Amino acid sequence: MGTVIAIVIGLALVGGIVFVVIIGARYARESQGVESDPVLARLAEATQRGENVSLEDIELQQPFMERVVIPIIKKMGEISARFTPEKLVQETALKLELAGNPGRIDASTFLSTRFIGAAVFGGLLLLISNLPQVNWPTGRIFLIVSIFTLLGFFFPQMWLSSRITRRQTDVRKALPDALDLLTICVEAGLGFEAAMSKVADKWENELSLMFGRSIREIQLGKTQREALRDMADRIGLPELTSFVAAVIQSQLLGVSMAKVLRIQSDQMRMKRRQFAEELAHKAPVKMIIPMALLTFPSIMIILMAPAAFQIAGAFGPLMGN
Repeated sequence: MGTVIAIVIGLALVGGIVFVVIIGARYARESQGVESDPVLARLAEATQRGENVSLEDIELQQPFMERVVIPIIKKMGEISARFTPEKLVQETALKLELAGNPGRIDASTFLSTRFIGAAVFGGLLLLISNLPQVNWPTGRIFLIVSIFTLLGFFFPQMWLSSRITRRQTDVRKALPDALDLLTICVEAGLGFEAAMSKVADKWENELSLMFGRSIREIQLGKTQREALRDMADRIGLPELTSFVAAVIQSQLLGVSMAKVLRIQSDQMRMKRRQFAEELAHKAPVKMIIPMALLTFPSIMIILMAPAAFQIAGAFGPLMGN
């Protein structure tokens, strides 16, 4: 019982520290300048109010996360970048872009969180195994610490993969409705960029944010084709890539944009329905494990317990003799 309690406490501590690390990493890549630097921003506000404060006083007013955790993560990212292969850094940067760049962290900083997770998971389990209430053999300690160290090392990667999958799923769900709105706007006489702006203003989801970013890139001088291709690359969804290719091809060939958008909308809605059917077909297979481990044993206990008691009562006197 003490071992189970120790493991539960250790998992709770690990979850708390990993949560702190991830939240700290969100602010590890702030851009330079007064507006993005919280210390300089507070100093500017104090100066405008006429308060006589120093930069050191303002820095000490920052939360512990911004004063300690963020600089540690930045430093570890700088150190790990020197020993990390360039190909791995590029692959991680691409995955971060596909995930929507959560926390605005760079690839080297994210890779350093893998070692932080391994140290946290393994160190806490090693500390728990040395508690007086825990009497684990040496072999068990080594096995459990090794397993949780590996789990902590791969946890950031699994979290990033889940973010990519969730983001692509959100875009896949929103794409048919967005194409319907694009079609209506284009048929009403708006240009394609103006229709994209309407979609960006209509919803607050990943697709609308990507549309808004593409519009800003076009306003800053990027061509529409490049902006659309970059948008498709940042999401990595085949349906969106097909839509962008169809839009670019229609512009090159002079085909009616409204007709192309309507065809794409019908195709995206069909693909979304097929994706939902695929998930529904996978559900029974995924339910086998919890049913085999949880449901079936409970049913067997409920059904067999009365018979077991009757058999034990019938053979009890014979066993006593």
